[in-house]
Amino acid sequence: MTACVLRVALTLSILVAPFVAEAQQPGRVPRIGILQNTVALSTYTEAFRQGLRARGWVEGQNMVIESREGRGYEHYPDLAAELVRLQVDVIFATNAPAIQAATRATTTIPIVMVSLGDPVAAGFVASRARPGGNITGLSGFSPELSGKQLERLKEVVPNIARVAMLANPTNPHTPFIVREAEIAARALGVQLHLLEVREPNELGSVFAAMTTARADALLVLPDPMLSGQSGRIVELAAQSRLPAMYAESSWALAGGLMVYGVSLDDMNRRAVTYVDKILKGAQPGDLPVERPVQFTLVINLKTAQALGLTIPPHLLMLADAVIQ
Repeated sequence: MTACVLRVALTLSILVAPFVAEAQQPGRVPRIGILQNTVALSTYTEAFRQGLRARGWVEGQNMVIESREGRGYEHYPDLAAELVRLQVDVIFATNAPAIQAATRATTTIPIVMVSLGDPVAAGFVASRARPGGNITGLSGFSPELSGKQLERLKEVVPNIARVAMLANPTNPHTPFIVREAEIAARALGVQLHLLEVREPNELGSVFAAMTTARADALLVLPDPMLSGQSGRIVELAAQSRLPAMYAESSWALAGGLMVYGVSLDDMNRRAVTYVDKILKGAQPGDLPVERPVQFTLVINLKTAQALGLTIPPHLLMLADAVIQ
């Protein structure tokens, strides 16, 4: 009886041994590519890295991060191609030109996006429910966002009638955000004056045009090139005595008057869920694109005082952050 048991045990060990040995062989360490704006290095993408750590992905242990930073639109195609050559397992793209470059560089490597525009209208995905292809992620586009931004401006400066809108026309999201802003402006009785900036060296002449047009306030649309010029734009707005509204909290830290927009920290953390699922075998085209769930209002009181503005108490109570 004992001999029989020993023979069975020996046979099982021989059969199982190859599978155990194979399971114990170290697998390929996943490589995560990040394609982002240089401005975002120490801010929003840190939330993404924190989210990875919270899900057990530790850089240098069980995954590798290949981060590439674009300083301008012209850099993104080469950076995306570099990530493809590195054979990363997933690309995390954090702005419209980065997303566009990644989708043109590969149709097979999964792409997780954080987009501040409408990804369907921009042609990034077929639909929110079933993106299809190799891309999914989060969209910060909310049709009512421009209306809320203009409403907040009118609460601070009730008599505004003409708002200059600063936008980069080469951003694939710009036409759709402009359209929604124009709809909101008509409902609020505000006239928008669209001013386009393709290069940083155009900013001086554009602000001169705002003065000529007698703009009462300024709305800056989200764009990585404009974000890279946040310090200069904030300074020009101050020199022009223009109350300004921005879409990303970093602008208020740079001295901008007000920010109302989606929480990019939250969106970057939520993007980790997609990366985690894809690394575990999910297909990006089957993962629905999520909408924003958190919005941020930031007010810079120092800038308000410099402009001679009084922020209504109810806005200060609503604000997620007030910069003194």
